[in-house]
Amino acid sequence: MTTAPARFLRLSCAAVALALLPPVAGAVDDGTADAALTATVTALDRKLFDAYNACDLDTFTTLFTPDVEFYHDKGGATFDRDTVVANTRQYICGKVRRELLTETLRIYPIKDYGAVEEGEHRFCELATGRCEGSAKFLMIWKQDGNDWRMTRVVSYGHRPLTDAEKAKMAREKAVAANPG
Repeated sequence: MTTAPARFLRLSCAAVALALLPPVAGAVDDGTADAALTATVTALDRKLFDAYNACDLDTFTTLFTPDVEFYHDKGGATFDRDTVVANTRQYICGKVRRELLTETLRIYPIKDYGAVEEGEHRFCELATGRCEGSAKFLMIWKQDGNDWRMTRVVSYGHRPLTDAEKAKMAREKAVAANPG
């Protein structure tokens, strides 16, 4: 016959052991996108910012709805595609390059609508070649058949890069220039 304290001890040990087990794959839906949606939105991000970096405003324009809302913590809000494109022409073209920090990219599905894309990116000045700032972003993509366009953009948390971030970039650049 087992005493009450012994039963309690066995049950407590079993509960702790269960709590320490790794979660079962797929047991918890964290809301992130499946591989196909992630690949689609990642490709859209690449297309958008390849156009942004090359000042290909024809391609850039096609990736926004006419009534896009763009919220920028430093520049304010705009409520139409024409203004977003005009601002890009005036403030970005020939001046700045965007680099996605791929490890920060997250994609989430929006049922019967499209997807949320969030992450961080840095901005590099073309005149100096130096990356000087970073920001966070959140973009809402709407799917219409095979077409995808952004309806909302929030660009926030703009800040200068820290010395540690600049040093890390310099190390990465050196490794890339001298592989192996």
